Amino acid sequence: MNKKTSMRFCTPVDIAPSAFEIKHSNHILVMGSCFSEHIGKRLVDAYFPCLVNPYGILFNPASIAQSLQEIMKKKEYCASDLVLYNGLYHSMNHHGCFSCSHEEETLRQINESIHKTHEHLLKTDYLFITFGTAWIYEMDGKVVANCHKMPAQRFDRRRMEVDEICEIYTSLIAQLRHIRPEIQIVFTVSPVRHTKDGLHENQLSKSTLLLAVDKICRQTNGCYYFPAYEIVLDELRDYRFFADDMAHPSELTASYVWERFLDTYCTAPTRQLIDEAFRLRQRLEHRMLHPDSEEAKRFTQETQNKLT
Repeated sequence: MNKKTSMRFCTPVDIAPSAFEIKHSNHILVMGSCFSEHIGKRLVDAYFPCLVNPYGILFNPASIAQSLQEIMKKKEYCASDLVLYNGLYHSMNHHGCFSCSHEEETLRQINESIHKTHEHLLKTDYLFITFGTAWIYEMDGKVVANCHKMPAQRFDRRRMEVDEICEIYTSLIAQLRHIRPEIQIVFTVSPVRHTKDGLHENQLSKSTLLLAVDKICRQTNGCYYFPAYEIVLDELRDYRFFADDMAHPSELTASYVWERFLDTYCTAPTRQLIDEAFRLRQRLEHRMLHPDSEEAKRFTQETQNKLT
């Protein structure tokens, strides 16, 4: 008779039951490092009212906080806020995806995103913030979100302190709750290894972020932590779960974290809707080999029926 083995080959991360559940009626804002895009893109694909990284990918807590403050104030960027380098107009507070060869286009993209996100923030139920690194770069005494490949000597580099991060976010959360009292905030720490900082420096950085998030969540109501960092580095723990650079989680790993995310925040009926949404999106993205055929017309009509 076969006996059930008691051997285990991973250390599952226990996640406490969530104080809330996410539904398709909820507005969501996702901000932070590139890892946040994995979750954010899936929420968008599942037809949640979700905005992802309106300033582009941001890594450090100071830049994420500054972007949210500017969104709340509906800041209007002007020419003096941009820097011309290598033929492109850059905002030092934005990711390079906003940089353009024409000043007007850079400003248009930035200001449109701020205005759109401001309106979304007024309705946001859940804000997900992913910290990537505690290391920051400063130019002329101001923190920059992106160095845009400018010479290193233009910047001063330092690691933020735990209390510094907590002070910034205590103030930020109070401001957010002034305009949206109902907002719930979930923090995560990206499991992406910042190898360019050095592995020891990366560990110090991640430890700083984890300590800061823990303190914020203990001291502030309506703030929570989702352990994406621990799921990847402790539960999965193996290089086979990382991309070829051995620093970024693989697509399989991102899908696994997504499943743990759904287990935590979504009920069975919502998960069923998510599955239906993914199937519908696949139909919409499907390209028929013979679009004029009867089969293609039937497929298109069935897809339209599902949309309504």
